[in-house]
Amino acid sequence: MENQSELLKFAKVLLGHYSNQKQAIENPKDFAHINIFFQPMPSEFFNIAHIYSEQSYDHDPWRPYRQGIHKVSISKGIIIVENFEFENMYRLAGAGCRPELLKDINSKSIKQRFGCAMHFKKKGETAYTGEVEPGCKCIVPRDGQLSYLVSEVEVNEKTWESRDRGFNIEDHKQCWGSEHGKLIFERKAFLGLNLEDDCFN
Repeated sequence: MENQSELLKFAKVLLGHYSNQKQAIENPKDFAHINIFFQPMPSEFFNIAHIYSEQSYDHDPWRPYRQGIHKVSISKGIIIVENFEFENMYRLAGAGCRPELLKDINSKSIKQRFGCAMHFKKKGETAYTGEVEPGCKCIVPRDGQLSYLVSEVEVNEKTWESRDRGFNIEDHKQCWGSEHGKLIFERKAFLGLNLEDDCFN
């Protein structure tokens, strides 16, 4: 029961809509305007511990550059968010705002991205820090070469801050990622509010 309670607290903090509009307006040269959405998956296909995520540029909401399904569990005080890919990703584009689109996905069509789980730890009552699981095994093809992902996240009831970087698998030198610091997102809505009306305003 204690683990279930901790997962519920984490989900309540995570689920919703985030935007870095303020950061993009203040520094448009270095930061594009991005929206991030976290929605629960339909219970008829997945249990409550599965979440859909979507990231898109504000000017192009129907072509998200990142989508995923995440299984959430807890072990020894660490909240584990596993990552899964799925077929027909563009069919679900916009599901961050319109969760009814998630009914079109088949739970048998998802494929786990091994080595890419995020591990979150509590930083306060409603705050968490996360990073990619140890081992440098989250492999990302980029610009014709293989790199491994290093992702760092801080999330609370008001903000989501993140930084993704890629490192060469041979010499471990950074080969892509933010050169201007973290992306700083403000929460636009919690789950349960009218996300569709709020999405791209």
